[in-house]
Amino acid sequence: MYYFFFVFLSFRAFVINWHKLVPASQRSVFGCKAMILTRKNEASFYRFENLARFPEIRHGIFTRRFGCSTGPFESLNVGFGLGDEAPHVKENRRIIARAIGSKDLIYAHQVHGDQVLILNPEKFVSDGDSEPVLGTGDALVTDSPGKFLAIQLADCQSILLYDAVRRVIANIHSGWRSSIKNIAGRTVHVMQKQFKCRSADMFAGIGPSLGPCCAEFVHYRKEIPEIFWQYKTAGDHFDFWTISRDQLAAAGVPRENIEVSNICTRCNTEVFFSYRGEGRTGRFASVIGLKK
Repeated sequence: MYYFFFVFLSFRAFVINWHKLVPASQRSVFGCKAMILTRKNEASFYRFENLARFPEIRHGIFTRRFGCSTGPFESLNVGFGLGDEAPHVKENRRIIARAIGSKDLIYAHQVHGDQVLILNPEKFVSDGDSEPVLGTGDALVTDSPGKFLAIQLADCQSILLYDAVRRVIANIHSGWRSSIKNIAGRTVHVMQKQFKCRSADMFAGIGPSLGPCCAEFVHYRKEIPEIFWQYKTAGDHFDFWTISRDQLAAAGVPRENIEVSNICTRCNTEVFFSYRGEGRTGRFASVIGLKK
């Protein structure tokens, strides 16, 4: 009897730590599909199975590998203003652009808010020399083919959205501050209002980010509204993956259309940058775009 009890405890520990024990390229958490690891043109990136089935879009959650930055930014860092050398960051962004197959990568000045930016190519003009930044906000939306939306990350979520009927895409930067402001739901609403999208036609992917294993908030009573305390797991940890999934579902996105990577960035610092895990570090990129 004690033997079977020991086996049960061992299996339980294995399930709890599955995301740490299995390499990200091989992992599929129970109830979730494995992401697709792709190597192309000097870079490696992950794709969601539910989005990869649509040939009219390209997307990728890029790893930190195969770039040119060194030190704490090794090696595919796309973030300016962190202490990395600007020429390295620019070359890393070019590596990503070549891998995803587009010269037009559009970034945003991310501020952990809930502002949703709409890309209108007729009004948006880049001078060709500086890095194209749409504006200040944490979500980008467009229906313009050939314009690829890019988000910078180091523990925050990238939530990719695609309306397969209206052919509208979105890339959302959702850290915990943006999550409690429901930036995911706001983005769905903007797509409905501005592009006549139906949430029932949308597909979503929640990318590698801080998992419930590592999302500890010691001062959560001051930082996180009480309505979110139901998502508290062991100790002072929170499950923001489930928060985002529930927010998307509440906005009308079918649950069966929402894919969660279930890859914790802090547990996989050899693959992704993690602010919680490393402190001074780089930013990896999440990109989505409509083909021309």
